[in-house]
Amino acid sequence: MPKNEKLKSILIIGSGPIIIGQACEFDYSGSQALRSLGEDGIETILINSNPATIMTDPVMADHIYLLPLTTKSLVKILEEHPQIDAVLPTMGGQTALNLCIEADEKGIWKDYGVQLIGVDIDAINITEDREKFRELMLKIGIGMAPQATATSFLKGKEIAQEFGFPLVIRASYTLGGAGASIVYKPEDFDALLSHGLEISPIHEVMIDKALMGWKEYELELLRDKNNNVVIICTIENMDPMGIHTGDSITVAPAMTLSDRTFQRMRDMAIHMMRSIGDFAGGCNVQFAVSPDEKEDIIAIEINPRVSRSSALASKATGYPIAKIASKLAIGYTLDELDNQITKSTSALFEPTLDYVIVKIPRWNFDKFEGSDRTLGLQMKSVGEVMGIGRSFQEALHKATQSLEIKRNGLGADGKGYTNYDKIIEKLTNPSWDRVFTIYDAIQMGIPLSRIHEITKIDMWFLKQFEEMDALEKEVSKYTIDTLPRDLLLEAKQKGFADRQIAHMLDCLESNVYDKRDEYKINRVYKLVDTCAAEFVAQTPYFYSTFENEMQLTSGERFADNESKVSDKKKVVVLGSGPNRIGQGIEFDYCCVHGVMAAAECGYETIMINCNPETVSTDFDIADKLYFEPVFWEHIYDIIRHEKPEGVIVQLGGQTALKLAEKLDRYGIKIIGTSYKALDLAEDRGSFSRLLKENGIPYPEFDVAESAEEALAVADRLDFPILVRPSYVLGGQGMKIVINKDELEETVVDLLRKIPNNKLLLDHYLDGAIEAEADAICDGENVQIIGIMEHIEPCGIHSGDSNATLPPFNLGDLVIQQIKDHTHKIALALNTVGLINIQFAIKDDMVYIIEANPRASRTVPFIAKAYGEPYVNYATKVMLGEKKVTDFEFNPKLEGYAIKQPVFSFNKFPNVNKQLGPEMKSTGESILFIDSLKDDAFYDLYARRKMYLSR
Repeated sequence: MPKNEKLKSILIIGSGPIIIGQACEFDYSGSQALRSLGEDGIETILINSNPATIMTDPVMADHIYLLPLTTKSLVKILEEHPQIDAVLPTMGGQTALNLCIEADEKGIWKDYGVQLIGVDIDAINITEDREKFRELMLKIGIGMAPQATATSFLKGKEIAQEFGFPLVIRASYTLGGAGASIVYKPEDFDALLSHGLEISPIHEVMIDKALMGWKEYELELLRDKNNNVVIICTIENMDPMGIHTGDSITVAPAMTLSDRTFQRMRDMAIHMMRSIGDFAGGCNVQFAVSPDEKEDIIAIEINPRVSRSSALASKATGYPIAKIASKLAIGYTLDELDNQITKSTSALFEPTLDYVIVKIPRWNFDKFEGSDRTLGLQMKSVGEVMGIGRSFQEALHKATQSLEIKRNGLGADGKGYTNYDKIIEKLTNPSWDRVFTIYDAIQMGIPLSRIHEITKIDMWFLKQFEEMDALEKEVSKYTIDTLPRDLLLEAKQKGFADRQIAHMLDCLESNVYDKRDEYKINRVYKLVDTCAAEFVAQTPYFYSTFENEMQLTSGERFADNESKVSDKKKVVVLGSGPNRIGQGIEFDYCCVHGVMAAAECGYETIMINCNPETVSTDFDIADKLYFEPVFWEHIYDIIRHEKPEGVIVQLGGQTALKLAEKLDRYGIKIIGTSYKALDLAEDRGSFSRLLKENGIPYPEFDVAESAEEALAVADRLDFPILVRPSYVLGGQGMKIVINKDELEETVVDLLRKIPNNKLLLDHYLDGAIEAEADAICDGENVQIIGIMEHIEPCGIHSGDSNATLPPFNLGDLVIQQIKDHTHKIALALNTVGLINIQFAIKDDMVYIIEANPRASRTVPFIAKAYGEPYVNYATKVMLGEKKVTDFEFNPKLEGYAIKQPVFSFNKFPNVNKQLGPEMKSTGESILFIDSLKDDAFYDLYARRKMYLSR
């Protein structure tokens, strides 16, 4: 039992829909906390409005409230559960903290006798109120940049006059750097000051003297009630001050910090945590360090909660910060808790890394046409990836290979910049591809001193890039037949992919793979063990690397592989990689349920994923976790090592689906729907033939591979025409055009961005109603799990539409057509598992827009709305363990559930916010209404007439 025996029932506040600046890392933290408290027999009550996450699934908490994050909702829950003893608000990011403060100010916690655990209100107020924070830091002797608070425009102007430029403006009580900016010139100051004051909920900004070019570090701390403090991880930002940590490339352990300065930083962080309040839990502290011999340390901020970096630090070290933080919040002390990986050391034992991790953010600027792509103090990334390697270079390459941006790693793919002015401009104004641009600059021969002068990135990092470039040049001197073993091994140890080496040698990727086999240069797998192998790890959490073989006295040669293969039947689940618009946390939800269902069927489960923010990469979800890029070479090596029964691809979104063709070609079994059927659904020509054979109507369409062909097609199809590329997710590149000029411009632009793509041209059914259905099929039987009607008209991407379950305005004839078409298509595609079909309804005729025989964005929403574990059922069907008829379907929903998209347009103020066929939402919430007379439904329905952007 917990040390505080009085705590029997705890309320956890989640973080709500995913937005830029607050993403699924808080879903991960909250999920860990719920599981951790559950282990201690504590009743857990959760409030969170996000239907896409595993956190809001019945497997996580005793009571789940999918309600808006408001004090009104809190009161409703506290009325229904008078037994709640405490609230834990530190797992839900800034949203949860802000709600907690509001409830405190209204006296809600006091009225219901609820105790605040894991943090205290004073700590929140001190860290959020930048003036109070500054005063405290000065009082305890911690250095701060010259700064002052402005609560009015006039005061801000006075401060700027006193400090001089460049300046940093930071808005109080905001998230993801909202309202923050660097001001270099006096003429830009007024507008940015006004924006900061406006965006702060208390209309206050802190103005700092900008520490441009200083190095930035983050420390993750935990403290217990006895004032024991451990530092879990020290993270160094490769990008210097001036870029939000969420948009920075970060590295652990810290690479360029002297031990003396590191010890000073540790002491300062512990002193800061102990000074801000008397609470047990997690804390994140950020520092700036001067880039000279003095290494002066300045405090930037402290967050008394698990942070964005806590998920990263947990995955980087194997130390589950949120899990331990929630144990500390209920009264345990660090020395009483076990290290979760070794099971033999205590949680008071600080992790040690004998590997390097590199995190790279994932952006989605292509979704925001005309957006400012430069990086600064306001976070703009939508997700992130992490690479683990034995060196910085290997980890960096793995991270770049995980991004899924059509790059094979750094260099050696023919896609780098070769224009000097362009490279200098991109180095000067940091943007999403800065890491690639640095490599291009070195390849061009720009001196490191010049790159350092422009970017202020530490010389140690730049020299790592230079070494990789030198190795690439050395390898390029050879052919596949003459390449020495040592050089190939070095290239693999530095993280170069087989296809990059093939580019250097001008041969096929398979030739390099065969050469590696011939030279016995094979991947070995190492444990993430938290203690640099000082103690034996009990948890199978692996990363790959390459080692030179050792020779025993017996003469036997081997490379040490710590991943031992069992003789159990196994299944691999491919994860969905980094979050992005169009493929978010809903696929992680599906992967976690897939793993759980396979385990229930007696399989050893193997998860492959590279996203540090998510629950699927928690080391105790699957039997084995390989934290590796969802990139062919890595996957194939794991499959060869583990020899599974097959691979599940239909739960990991487009990321996993794209690998189906390779798996099929290499004779690896795809569990569930076959590659042939998956490909048939993607190939519009074949799919339309299938519809025709089955007497199912679809909008007139044709295929074009050039602007000339497209114009010829336009003569056969009536305008408006919907243009879209094949094999993309989230409606990428889709546009509605109304004349030949627009058509030509769109086609030329698309083929420039996505070369060699087949473009689909559909006659657009103007004014049609859009609906979609999700179903489970076992090859013989079909069960429709949900039919949704969109409130917005056809032509707005389904991910950006308000979807109503069940439909509110479709007659019996239309519903019957939807059911008939769904059954026919699911069976004709030989679907085994999940399928999503989208429809356009015009004049009571139901047309097919597209079918996706895989998990869709809406599956978690339907599962939450109806209270049924559909992914669990679908996985058992895929594995052949069950038929659809073996399950008892009993959906429970009174009234209606509406899936509401949430946008992050505030990060891109100058962007066209009109909606169209390309998805732009970053997350979603769920709204339950009793009837269509609800005011909320009326408000949404009024938008139906909204102008539809092309």
